[in-house]
Amino acid sequence: MRRPHPELPTERLLLRQWRDTDLDPLAEMEADPEVMRYIGDGSPGTRERSAAALERMRAGWDERGFGLFAAEESETGELIGWVGLAVPAFLPEVLPAVEIGWRLRRRSWGRGYATEAARVVLAFAFEEAGLDRVVSICHVDNLASARVMTKLGMTLDRTTHVPGHGRRVHVMSRSRNPTRPPASGAAADSGTAPTPCTP
Repeated sequence: MRRPHPELPTERLLLRQWRDTDLDPLAEMEADPEVMRYIGDGSPGTRERSAAALERMRAGWDERGFGLFAAEESETGELIGWVGLAVPAFLPEVLPAVEIGWRLRRRSWGRGYATEAARVVLAFAFEEAGLDRVVSICHVDNLASARVMTKLGMTLDRTTHVPGHGRRVHVMSRSRNPTRPPASGAAADSGTAPTPCTP
């Protein structure tokens, strides 16, 4: 049974539940090689993969009571991507954990949308979802996402490799209580810059 999830307004965005009509803009975004450059193995997505991802995003809310929000630009009503919470099953060494992440269409980059939305989602994670700690994971060269993570008050937990494709990633973390010490095994390979999912 599908249960509703909250909608979170920000200054310029509405973080809302997913709709069937979101598939076209989602597929267009994920077919962009620049958007997908640091995601997974770096391959552009297909419409079929985007359709499956849309169903997984909906199911995540039903299963866990938190998940990925569709990010809609308030002024235009256009879907510009997603921001939210997910379990990073692709990186077993950090589990159990919940990741905060984002992915935005290219023409919405550079406007501060990721930081604006992620701050609201981070508050939701701690205050509504009852999480004590969140992580964020990104390719070591994804400097735009690194800057967002730093603005969220996240610090480097470790640098490692994703088993599925071998790409090197930073794992950043933040606790509800910011004085909490880093998880054991942190900084297995101390890189330089911090940092998830796209600029």
